Amino acid sequence: MILSKLHLLRHIRSFAVSAAVRQETTTTVWTPTPLLKISPAAESLFHVTVDVSDSPQLAASYTKAGQYLQIRVQNPNARPTFLAISSPPNIAVSRGVFEFLVKSIAGSTAEILCGLRKGDVVELSPAIGKGFQIDRISPPGSYQTVLIFATGSGISPIRSLIEEGFDAEKRSDVRLYYGARNLKRMAYQERFKDWKASGVDIVPVLSRPDDSWIGERGFVQAAFSRAKRILSPQSTGVVLCGQRKMAEEVTSILVADGVSSEKILKNF
Repeated sequence: MILSKLHLLRHIRSFAVSAAVRQETTTTVWTPTPLLKISPAAESLFHVTVDVSDSPQLAASYTKAGQYLQIRVQNPNARPTFLAISSPPNIAVSRGVFEFLVKSIAGSTAEILCGLRKGDVVELSPAIGKGFQIDRISPPGSYQTVLIFATGSGISPIRSLIEEGFDAEKRSDVRLYYGARNLKRMAYQERFKDWKASGVDIVPVLSRPDDSWIGERGFVQAAFSRAKRILSPQSTGVVLCGQRKMAEEVTSILVADGVSSEKILKNF
């Protein structure tokens, strides 16, 4: 059977990605680290804390919010998986820990990880990736509006960014559009008060809320389209993390409104 051109391209791309992952895995330096804590964060989401206090080089590899790493568990059937680090870089130095927000998906390495216990050993790669290039939307006086969009577990590196600090209190309009299916699936609600105090206005958006919900409904891109309120596209910065469709649609909306694509930040 002759593959369609589109099918063939997808097959080639999938093969290339798999080959790249295999190559990176074989050249990665792995550091054994013990788990300190695993606890529920929301429905299907878990807080995972790893002790890196005895691995100063590993801790020092994490320098910018938005970076991620590979993690592997002691299971012959589990492949290494990529996880964004949810704790800010200064926590790695001051407390000797990496924190993660992990979505448990049936049959995945993440599911195995979320089923482990305190003291179990996992292996971590050094932190990789460019992180969020906040210098592109600095100084704050020149970028008074910062729009942040996250869906599901994509809030993980956003937590790192907010708690690391990006001078939100010096900007006039910082909004976080945070999408989840319902409140039971929305992590970090206990941190919202502190995030607001740091200068971030939080807009929860639920795609399948119960009848008591009076906030924004649907998807974050639609909620943003209803609000807009961009006073100056030239002084607007954007941070994105989450579903690809959300990121693509938000980018299209903002670029059409005059926001520079160079000021739309992603962590990979």
